[in-house]
Amino acid sequence: MCGIVGAVAQRDVDLILLEGLRRLEYRGYDSAGMCIVSESGALNKVRRVGKVIELSKALADQPLRGHTGLAHTRWATHGGVTEDNAHPHVSHQRISIVHNGIIENFEALRQEIVAAGIELRSQTDSELIAHLIYQQVSSGHSLLDALAATAQRLHGAYALAVMDRDDPSTLVGTRSGSPLVVGIGLGEHFLASDAGALLPVTRQFVYLEEGDLVAIRTDGFEVYDRSMIPVTRELFESSLNADAVDKGGYRHYMLKEIHQQPDVVAETLEGRIIDNHLVADCFGPESEALFAKVEAIHIIACGTSYHAGLVARYWIEAIAGLPCHVEIASEYRYRSPAVPDNTLFVTISQSGETADTLSALREAGRRDYLATMTICNVPESSLIRESDLAFMTRAGVEIGVASTKAFTTQVTALMLFTMALARHHGMSAAQEADLVAELRALPGQIRSILQIETDIARVAEDFTGKEHALFLGRGTEFPIAMEGALKLKEISYIHAEAYAAGELKHGPLALVDDHLPVIVSASSSELLAKLVSNLQEVRARGGQLYIFADQDADLVASDQVHLITLPVNHSTLSPILQTIPLQLLAYYVAVNRGTDVDQPRNLAKSVTVE
Repeated sequence: MCGIVGAVAQRDVDLILLEGLRRLEYRGYDSAGMCIVSESGALNKVRRVGKVIELSKALADQPLRGHTGLAHTRWATHGGVTEDNAHPHVSHQRISIVHNGIIENFEALRQEIVAAGIELRSQTDSELIAHLIYQQVSSGHSLLDALAATAQRLHGAYALAVMDRDDPSTLVGTRSGSPLVVGIGLGEHFLASDAGALLPVTRQFVYLEEGDLVAIRTDGFEVYDRSMIPVTRELFESSLNADAVDKGGYRHYMLKEIHQQPDVVAETLEGRIIDNHLVADCFGPESEALFAKVEAIHIIACGTSYHAGLVARYWIEAIAGLPCHVEIASEYRYRSPAVPDNTLFVTISQSGETADTLSALREAGRRDYLATMTICNVPESSLIRESDLAFMTRAGVEIGVASTKAFTTQVTALMLFTMALARHHGMSAAQEADLVAELRALPGQIRSILQIETDIARVAEDFTGKEHALFLGRGTEFPIAMEGALKLKEISYIHAEAYAAGELKHGPLALVDDHLPVIVSASSSELLAKLVSNLQEVRARGGQLYIFADQDADLVASDQVHLITLPVNHSTLSPILQTIPLQLLAYYVAVNRGTDVDQPRNLAKSVTVE
């Protein structure tokens, strides 16, 4: 959530900042603003509620010119969606700041600022930071020292970028709990919350670590740790290109990303399976020896990534024979779980910066785990840097807030993880070869399901006027039902919930009538007969069934049963294949209802606050 872009250059930076904001729109926001030091030495700012296009229109009428500036997209936490609450915030027409995160000791700091006679112009926690820094610089401290002193007083999560009207040659920044990256150019340097914002101007980046402070100028930059000791951080060259955030001819990013799934799943598998076996060290050179010691697994994640973990639990226990516990990160953080001997702690995250998941990883470091591992999509992220082992999903940039390709690559990676564990816990060479064959076939099977997109779009028309939906599944299809319900509610705003089909008679059956659509994932597993019995209960109450079944399932359509046959056979990987039609269903229902598919209300792509 929220986006930061800052620049110090030998040219006007307004267009650089504006393009950076456009490239951060996918993160979710409700207002946008920009502040630039003019040639005359004045701080000039423009802020608008709404999309970046509204800020762009305002800048066309009120241009901002200068070589040093900050820009921001805000997602409201403290204070409503108003121009006064939008960033950047300014103190005494000298200090300007932008802030991602939440300051937990906001109220105590607010009382202190008010007692000092300073009039607050917003309801935000962020404005307070500007005033605290101003107090420091007006007492003679340098801007970097002022930021360091202020940061020590802040409790919570933050990424900050700050500029001083009286020293326009420098921008400073710091991070704690929210990401911040330095972009390196020729005669110009940049700050951003996401490297993607800066791809048009640089491909070289330095990722700040927790507590780091940085000062950037046109001719260089310096990084310090939280004790103000100079440190060197690794330089990365991004493999992304500036076109990675284009829609590529699709109507929405989400649809593009659904259609990218065959390719990104193939990329996730590339170099990790050879002939009929898993590459031994694909989880890292030390992973084989480590996996041989593992006796239990704890998987921690949020949202869609949590659902991926739930699928993996079935696989790990059935194939590797190891106990596996899966938990929502925000719950794990605030309890005292029992940690069996030789337990591997695993996090899953698309961004690698999810606040609750990252905090859970740090909490795990204080507990007696064998080691930590992350499955993630962003190579320079905090989860990658702070875990003992890391596995990249290679999904590429995912813009749509409702995750699609990140989920399928996560589940693919989790099957590889299951196999890596099972090699040390009884899996035969023949079993491994069978699973490798299924993985090799997976990209082509996803393509075949995408070919029935028009059939799914027609089914979606039945949902346009609905306000509730129920998803059912058994076995590994239960987490997929949960994921399908999440997708539908995220982008269409239809209330949807998922149940294990066997639980239907323990409560949810009371909801079933001829107005409630019931969506079912039905692969022809050993549980199919049980599932069919559950579906009879729905039919008996007049419910309308929408069944996505593989071609091995012996099911028949009727007036109450809308059968969508997937052109694939049942396999261990059926949960991945069952995901694709539910993504398309959610997409077309949202399109028919006219919602903002890529940026649904109240949601953000990267959740970096608790």
